[in-house]
Amino acid sequence: MPGMTITDRDMRAMLEIANTEDRSGGSPLPGSVMAGLFELIGCDNVTFAQCDTERRVQIFDQEEGLIYSVTPEEEAELDRAFWRHYWNSRGCCYPDVTGDLTTVTTMADFYSDRELLASPMYNEFLKPVGYREMMLCLPSRPGRVLRVIFWRGSGNNFTERDRGLLTLLRPHLHRIYRAGRDRTDILTARQRELLGLVAAGHTNVQIARRLYISEPTVRKHLENIFARLDVSSRTAAVSKVFGIDR
Repeated sequence: MPGMTITDRDMRAMLEIANTEDRSGGSPLPGSVMAGLFELIGCDNVTFAQCDTERRVQIFDQEEGLIYSVTPEEEAELDRAFWRHYWNSRGCCYPDVTGDLTTVTTMADFYSDRELLASPMYNEFLKPVGYREMMLCLPSRPGRVLRVIFWRGSGNNFTERDRGLLTLLRPHLHRIYRAGRDRTDILTARQRELLGLVAAGHTNVQIARRLYISEPTVRKHLENIFARLDVSSRTAAVSKVFGIDR
């Protein structure tokens, strides 16, 4: 990119990421790609995620680096806070509102540090993670945007060098993602187990008893399964994963 210097080390790291062929892990992106991005950019955490903004559910969330441990109750409250402030947080909803999925953005593009630290999204959701954020979107559609998000809890903001490297890597990351997208092993082992019980004709109440979870948890699992498979019914999910009608 004009005005950007790419070092030999950067080039080697980018080529290693771009040439990745390993799909053995079954994750949305290979673990080696996530680790490579983590090292290339230099951050506390990198997350590859997709949400369904209409259903307000997370389709998947793959992380590398520092991961914060929270209780189920804390996780539920963070989820509520995220969706409560999502559409008022310009840095978060930018790709959905504008349809711009090619620009690599940082929170500093939208807020000063003072503005961000005073925002409800920061105080109720981002604070445990940090406020230095950079986001790369892969080709997708508003409402179900594929995002690679880099976090720094403190220290220097992301640079134009970081932004430029990710812009160059974007088509390669999309190709790698698409290479594994059509598999049905995008479901976790737990989700496949639950869907197998659906295929066997069990009700939500019966599934809850078998898996020792609550019925609302079963419903939440099914919502996430539908979102991951991009379907809207139990029948469609079973058919897509197991090749049978129910």
